[in-house]
Amino acid sequence: MPYFDAASSAPLHPVARQALQAALDEGWADPARLYREGRRARLLLDAAREAAAESVGCRPDELVFTPSGTRAIHSGISGVLAGRRRVGRHLVASAVEHSSVLHAGAALRGEGGTMTEVPVDRSGAVSAEAYASALREDTALACLQSANHEVGTEQPVTQVAEACRAAGVPLLVDAAQSLGWGPVDGAWSLLVASAHKWGGPAGVGLLAVRKGVRFAPQGPADERESGRAAGFENIPAIVAAAASLRAVRTEAADEAVRLRALVDRIRTRVPELVPDVEVVGDPERRLPHLVTFSCLYVDGETVLHELDRAGFSVSSGSSCTSSTLTPSHVLRAMGVLSEGNVRVSLPPGTAGEDVDRFLEVLPGVVAGVRERLGAPASVVSSPAADSLVVDAVGKRCPIPVIELAKVIGDVPVGGTVTVLSDDEAARLDIPAWCEMRGQEYVGEEPAERGVAYVVRRVS
Repeated sequence: MPYFDAASSAPLHPVARQALQAALDEGWADPARLYREGRRARLLLDAAREAAAESVGCRPDELVFTPSGTRAIHSGISGVLAGRRRVGRHLVASAVEHSSVLHAGAALRGEGGTMTEVPVDRSGAVSAEAYASALREDTALACLQSANHEVGTEQPVTQVAEACRAAGVPLLVDAAQSLGWGPVDGAWSLLVASAHKWGGPAGVGLLAVRKGVRFAPQGPADERESGRAAGFENIPAIVAAAASLRAVRTEAADEAVRLRALVDRIRTRVPELVPDVEVVGDPERRLPHLVTFSCLYVDGETVLHELDRAGFSVSSGSSCTSSTLTPSHVLRAMGVLSEGNVRVSLPPGTAGEDVDRFLEVLPGVVAGVRERLGAPASVVSSPAADSLVVDAVGKRCPIPVIELAKVIGDVPVGGTVTVLSDDEAARLDIPAWCEMRGQEYVGEEPAERGVAYVVRRVS
C-alpha cells in the first residue's frame, strides 16, 4: 500500500532501525553516572549530539535533544522571550507557521504580550521586505519555517535572517520539514526539528541555540540537556535519530532529483486528468517530495477515505477533514481553495509505478465524489434573472460552492449571485472559486442568517 504522507511522519529509515536496536543494548544506563554502563551511555549520547550538530551546522554544545519538535519550539520561544524580557514582549511569525508556533503566540497574547503575523502571497511565501517591516524595537523574537509543512513552499530564510540580524532580533527557524534534505542557510539564531520527519523515531526533537542568544530556560531547573530539556534522555531514540539524519543526508541529493521528477509529474498531470483543480504552493521554490492540490466540488474527507480504500495514504488541509470545520490556517492565509484539498508527500524510495497508479485512480475517485454530491458537470448558461440568492445555511463544504456553480449561468453577465452560508470555509472557498472560474468576488455582507457572499458573473 503506497504511503504518501511523509510530511506527517516518514517511515522509519533502515539505519534508524539498526541504530535503535544496537543502542537498546548499549545505551540503557544513566549517562550522568560514572560507572562503566553510564560512561558507555554518555559516549553514545555525545556521539549522537556531535553527529546531529554537524548536520544542523552548529556546535555540539549549542544543541539539545527534546521529547518532540513541538516541545523544541515551545522551549525555544519561551526561553528567548524570557531571556529578552527587557527588550519587549513582541513576537513576529509568518501566517503559515506550524500550529505550535501560533499556539505559543496565543499564549503570549494571553500573558499580555503581542504577536504580528506576516502575511504570505498566494504561493505561501513571505516577502523578506514585509517581514523586516514587522520587526519593532520591542520585538524579542522572530520565527520562520524553512519550508511549509502543507504546501512545500520554501521561505526566504537567508534574507529574513539578515533583516533580523540588522534589527538585533534573534530568528528561530522551524526546519522540521527541510532538515533531512540539507542544512538551513542563513544567520539564524535558533533552529528546531523533529526526527520522525526524516525517518528517525518519534519522540526526538532538536533545539539548537547559538552562542550569544539571551536564553532563559523556563520551568523548574533540571541538570539534563543544559537545563533546556528536562527529564531522562531517551538515548536509543536519540542515537537512531542522529544516525538516520546522517544517512538521509547522504542520500538526499540523488533522492531529491528523483522525487522532484515524480512530484512534477503529479503537478502536471492532475490538472489534465481532473477538471477544476488548483495546484497550490510555489512551483519552483519548494520541497522536492511534496505537492498539494485542491479539487472543486468535493468533500476532502470523502476523497481521503476513497483514496485509502484504493490503497493510497494521503493527507489534507481541507476544512472537511476536521471536527471544527475550519479551513487550514495555511490555506486560509494563502487565499487558495480549501475544499477537496489533497497533500501528497512522497517518502524516499517511492516507486514511479505507485505514482502512475495514483494518477490512474484519482480521476475516478474525484468524479465519484462529485457525482454523489450533485456537483455540476458544466456551468449552465441560460440567464433568467439579474440577481439570485442561494440559501446554503446549514450546509457544509463543498455544498455552498456547488450551489453557486449550479446557478451562476442563470444570471446575465454583470448579474450577481448571493450565497448565504454559515460555514467558515465559504469565506475562503467562494473567493477561490471565483479566482479559478474567472468570476468577480464582490465581497461579503451581513445577513440575518449566516453571511451573504456576493459574486458577479463576468463571463
